Parts: sequence; C-alpha cells; structure tokens
Amino acid sequence: MTSLRGTLGLLALSAALGATPAAAQMSAAERKMIATIDGEKERSIALLEKLVNINSGTMNPEGVKRTADAIQPEFEQLGFTVRWVPMTEVKRAGHLIAEHKGSAKGKRLLLIGHLDTVFEPSSGFLTFKRDGDVATGPGAGDDKGGDVVIVAALRAMQAAGTLKNANIIVVLTGDEERVATPMAISRRDLIEAADRSDVALDFEGLAREGGKDMGTVARRGSNAWKLTTTGRSTHSSGIFSDGVGYGANFEMARILDTFRRELHEYGLTYNIGLISGGATASLDDTETVGTASGKKNIVAGTAIAMGDLRALSDEQNAKFQARMQAIVAQHLPRTDAKLEFYDGLPAMPATPGNLAVLASLNGVNRDMGLAEMPPLDPMQRGGGDISVIASRVDSLAGMGTVGKGAHAAGEQVDLTSIPLQAKRSALLMARLAAEPRGAAAAK
Repeated sequence: MTSLRGTLGLLALSAALGATPAAAQMSAAERKMIATIDGEKERSIALLEKLVNINSGTMNPEGVKRTADAIQPEFEQLGFTVRWVPMTEVKRAGHLIAEHKGSAKGKRLLLIGHLDTVFEPSSGFLTFKRDGDVATGPGAGDDKGGDVVIVAALRAMQAAGTLKNANIIVVLTGDEERVATPMAISRRDLIEAADRSDVALDFEGLAREGGKDMGTVARRGSNAWKLTTTGRSTHSSGIFSDGVGYGANFEMARILDTFRRELHEYGLTYNIGLISGGATASLDDTETVGTASGKKNIVAGTAIAMGDLRALSDEQNAKFQARMQAIVAQHLPRTDAKLEFYDGLPAMPATPGNLAVLASLNGVNRDMGLAEMPPLDPMQRGGGDISVIASRVDSLAGMGTVGKGAHAAGEQVDLTSIPLQAKRSALLMARLAAEPRGAAAAK
C-alpha cells in the first residue's frame, strides 16, 4: 500500500511541475458552450431545487421514480431516447437510462449519476434552501447536484452543435446509497452500458483539498456487513457462570473491540453504524432502524450490529474479511456469533487509462485558465457506482458539484460549482466524443 501512496505522490508532483499558463486554445464551439452554461446558471439552480424538493430516499421507491420523472424531459428535449428500468425484483425503485446516438467513429461516453439519497421521508431533512451561492437540502450535492451538472453540460453541447455526433449513455441509478443485491441484477444495465462505452465519467462530488480541485482516478471498494451475536437470556445473577455464560452483548463487545485493536492497515477502514441488543433485538425491513427489549437484570439474548468495510483493493478486502471471521469465531462461553457480508462495490484502481482521462481533463483546465488537477489519494473517497464498471472502461469520478456535509442533515452544495463543473464536463465530453475510437486520450 505504501507504493500506491508513493505513486500518487509522484503523479501529483508531476502534475504540479507540468502546469502551464492558460493556452486559450478553445474553439468557437467551446466558447459557445461556456457562454451557454453561464447564461443558464439560474435555470440549473431551479432544476436542482425541483429535484431536491422531491424526497428520494433509497427506500422510498415512489420518490425515486418521481425524481426520475422530473429529470426525464431534460434528456428527451436533447434528443435522447429515455427508458425506465424497474428494479422491483430486488426491492428498489429502478434506474433511468438515456441514450444519444451520434457518429459511429467517435469515442462512446457513459455518464453516471444517481437519483436516490440517504434521506428517507422520516429524516425530517426535506427541503431546498438557498443563501446566496450556497444551498442546503437532501441530496443537494450527493447526487442531485451532479445530475444537474450532466444536464447543463449536455444542453451546452447541443447549443454549440457538439452533441449532434456524440455517442452518450446516461445512467442514473436509483439505489446508489443502498445498492440492492444481487448486484448481478441491480447493476446489470450499468454494466451493459459500460460494455458499449469507451470512457466513463461519474458525477458524484468534486474532491477539493486545501482549495485545490482534485481528479478522482481511484476509489476504495466497500462492503456492508451484519454481525449477530446470541447468548442465553436469563436472570443476570448467573452471568459469567458456566451455566449462563456472558450473553450476547458481551460477545458483541468482545468482537467489536477486537476489530478496533487488531485490524489496522493503510487503506482499510471499517465502521459500526448501528447496534441493537437486549433480551430481544431486531432490525426493520430497511435495516436502518433497530429495536431492542430487555431489563437491567436480564442477560442479553441477541445483539445485532451493522457496518461497512472499505479497502484499496479487492485483495485487501478479502484478507480482512477473513481476519474478521477468525475473530468472530473465538466465542465467549455460552455465546455464538455470525458475521455476514453483503455484495459490495469493488475497488477502482488508478489505471493508466484513468490517468489518461484525467490528462485530457487537465487539457481542458489549461485552456480554461484553471489549475491542473492532481490525482486524489483514494483514501479520501469511498466506493461508488463507477467502481462497478471501472475494470471494463477508462473511468474518471468526481465530475459533480462541490459541497460539504453529505449524508448528514444540513448537506450543502456550492452553487458556483455547477457552472464550473458543467464547463469542464462539456468541453471534455465534446473533445472525447470527437476522438476516434481506440485513440489515446489527448494530453
């Protein structure tokens, strides 16, 4: 893992040393795209407000579909063929897929965003509020801001005539925040789109470090896990005895504390997001709400914990899953435990192809008079939909908006980042779409 840090450091240094003043080499069509995006800033913000004010928590399928219905006309107006792919078989709403067919010669682009948010109707965080160039709202940055960037960039391409010959597939998933299993079904259409594409761009949030915009060429993979412990539920006067043992809560505490003490390696993190334990314990159907019953003098019979595991590579993920299972197997007396892992997102490595796409984006940055974007350390990002298809197609993430507080009440988006990212995206997409298939990315 140290070698990965060193590689990213050298790449960042190289990018910094190679930075040049703005080349001002934009074409008339590119200048038209920039002017269109600037002129439609308020239109873009109005679309964002409309989308944010529709609750689309992952487990609210009606809200996810309403969000899709609200954005679908934006693509239809641009000549895209749009379809809704229901995902009721995996207990999710579905995905919106829009496709534009252009020239058979140019590179084929896949644009990825998502419709859902982490905020279910019960969250209490439900509306869009604007204060100058900052707005708050559920999913304002993650990822409805990114969806709006896609629309703004495509509208600019149409206005400048660069969309006409572009081959573009847009996939807006409806369950990115809680990916349904099996992923062979829930990500079937995304994978199929990737297999018909040459470059994938993901429109989750732009990474910024110390005021510098960063290019996301790698992301960590992630898995969800559930730990269930059991014990003999009886009067607490007998706890620790041979006949009663330690109970489910002590077994849970043993396992989680051993994770904390023994599982350490660069690139690895794990989180315990929810714990429920008592004489009885259970989770609701969404596995976001836990309930427990018991008394202070009753030994816990059941405890349940939910969490995630994030790793730099699939190999690191597999190694630590095995280590976690070994820890779980060392039961306290009269207890038992079961650790289950769910289908997760694979890691997205920093491949030469991904770095070449970033180099193309940095060509856009130079021509726009913007600083070059070094590659981001993947420790700074979690998993995302692009990780599912990164092994199939050259990929770049972080093309969406800038914000803070994602996944928490009060999530913010910097509204000035909508036109910034739309300009970068429009120019990059137009240039890539004009490149012959099989050609190396322009630098």
